[in-house]
Amino acid sequence: MSLLDRLKAQIAQDGPIGVPEFFTRCLHDPRDGYYAMRPDLGAGGDFVTAPLVSQMFGELIGLWAIETWTRLGRPAPVRLVEMGPGDGTLMSDLLRAGKLDPEFLAAAEVWLVEVSGPLRARQAARLGEGPRWVGRLDEVPGGAPMILVANELLDCLPARQFVRTETGWAERVIGLGEDGEMAFGLRSLGQPPIDAEAEPGSVWESSPAQAALASDIAHRLVADGGAALLIDYGRAQPEAGDTLQALQAHKKVDPLKTAGQADLTVWADFPSVVAAARETGAKAGPILTQAEFLRALGIEQRAQALAAARPDRAEQVARQLDRLINAAQMGDLFKVACLCAPDLSPPLFEDAT
Repeated sequence: MSLLDRLKAQIAQDGPIGVPEFFTRCLHDPRDGYYAMRPDLGAGGDFVTAPLVSQMFGELIGLWAIETWTRLGRPAPVRLVEMGPGDGTLMSDLLRAGKLDPEFLAAAEVWLVEVSGPLRARQAARLGEGPRWVGRLDEVPGGAPMILVANELLDCLPARQFVRTETGWAERVIGLGEDGEMAFGLRSLGQPPIDAEAEPGSVWESSPAQAALASDIAHRLVADGGAALLIDYGRAQPEAGDTLQALQAHKKVDPLKTAGQADLTVWADFPSVVAAARETGAKAGPILTQAEFLRALGIEQRAQALAAARPDRAEQVARQLDRLINAAQMGDLFKVACLCAPDLSPPLFEDAT
């Protein structure tokens, strides 16, 4: 029985389910979840991430990590952690940039936090036996400073969706329509969950899972020192919007008809992430656009160097640069936030509070 059929049978028996439960089952159901069974990254897959666009992305994050480590006092060891490392491309490019400072590579213990078996296999094929794999951040040993990178991880964590109706707020749920197929519906709420003025029909999202991850990371940074770099597409200020989407072969598809067959995402809620980290005692922010972040690290100069070294690839490099920093592509939609220990001022985030 497919995941879609199992979900319909569950709803028929027990009643509607919330969006977060549906979201988690679609991605991580052990028998048929997307990440458990069939994650497909790259141009020929379902979606492309920034590390797959160009080596420049991971290389510049590597330079950021080296400078952050230097500002930490060049400790050895330092836990170099990537959460949601995809096919290993970002970490591979980061470590290549790390060769500029052999002491950094010698000090770095590489830990990959990955729950997907198929993706672990791809990461091992690319990175060899050097990294250590765990399924949760709390399985990475403490007692040493941590530099953590997470690219397109927050969008994989579910959000509740609330709809403003003519009579008040309701939560979006998933039930069965008259035809027996899954359909969105509303569940009335006694206590309004959203403290915001909104027009009827407005959708507001809240992701306790994203805030909880930020809090977990912040606890670790406060205890052991270090910094975390979170990069994702999402909002830089609270705002209404239904951002739930399913992607298959780079096209949006109906999430209720493709359970387990497509990648499911929501926007990262950076204001809530930053607030959760600060409440835990860490410094966090400001929220930068990806274009601001990469330009400050020198991506345009790096692109010029790559084009000069390989004139036959100059047009390709120019296209990659445009994809990463053009406001109409990934440049503005993607945001970057840094969480760090109270006594640290990481590069580009010296104004963190």
